[in-house]
Amino acid sequence: MNFMVDINITAPDQRIAYQQPLMLVGSCFTEHIGNSLQELKFDVLQNPNGILFDPMSVANSLVSWVQNKQYTTNDLFQLNEVWQSWHHHSRFSGMDANAVVEMINASQTAAHEFLKKAEWLVITLGSSFSYRLTDSTPANQFAGVAVEGAVANCHRAPNQWFRKHMMTIEETKSVLDNALHQVRYFNRNIKTIFTISPVRHLRDGVTENNRSKARLIEVVHHLVNKFDRLYYFPAYELVVDVLRDYRFFDIDMAHPNYAATQFVLDKFMGNFVEEPAQQLAAELRKLAIARKHKPFHAETNAHRKFLQSQHEKAKELKQQFPFLNLDDELQYFAKS
Repeated sequence: MNFMVDINITAPDQRIAYQQPLMLVGSCFTEHIGNSLQELKFDVLQNPNGILFDPMSVANSLVSWVQNKQYTTNDLFQLNEVWQSWHHHSRFSGMDANAVVEMINASQTAAHEFLKKAEWLVITLGSSFSYRLTDSTPANQFAGVAVEGAVANCHRAPNQWFRKHMMTIEETKSVLDNALHQVRYFNRNIKTIFTISPVRHLRDGVTENNRSKARLIEVVHHLVNKFDRLYYFPAYELVVDVLRDYRFFDIDMAHPNYAATQFVLDKFMGNFVEEPAQQLAAELRKLAIARKHKPFHAETNAHRKFLQSQHEKAKELKQQFPFLNLDDELQYFAKS
């Protein structure tokens, strides 16, 4: 008896190899996958603006990286003594406006240069809901907002400053289509993978969350059918339709837990990563697990031998695959 529904995952003709740079953009689920790929030593840049949920924010950010947009202090606003950007996550915020701009522009330039060489772009959309500044927003808080008052992060500003807008299918098609055209003109070789985040935005309401996800799915499949070198990875369906159980969610019943995230990552690796890279990743995963090992008695000969054996494995991998950066691992295991 089969207790799980089968799902057809269409793999690209050319799959991801280790020496192909990947840029990952989008929701918090993006960072679960991105962190895992980074740990496995893929060449990854993720979320140069921080976490992004809605299509408008993703599209605006992609265009800004293509154009290498540089910010000034006039693009910032101050709230609760902190300088912030409506287009960036709070990790870019700070007390010194010049320092904030410097940090943002460094990230913009890094994103521009990485996108120029990236061979893969992974976009994870989380929600169709976009937040727009309203007439209730103080005039001096509109800094840097040009497109329909859309913001990528609300920075805990008062609710009355925003209008919550569920983007239409046509609106979403338009902004993503424009962004993809600019990215593909900027980098003629890039291949794009779209996913829909399985994180459930329950604060929007169950029905509203389902409507929101449905619009994203409709638009993404329209784009996949329109463009070549554009693919869909069903992260959403793997959690919602294949796992289908609250035991695969965190205590908030919204975020997939470790088991679910690992299940999705395994499917991604198996279908979108080439076989030699999968084999190398398996060896690097063993090395990463070994590094996380916490000994009860670090002074014992047994632990020293363990470190020595892992150091030898790291050296062998480095010799076999010179493009890998294993400096941290070699230094860590050299403690023996």
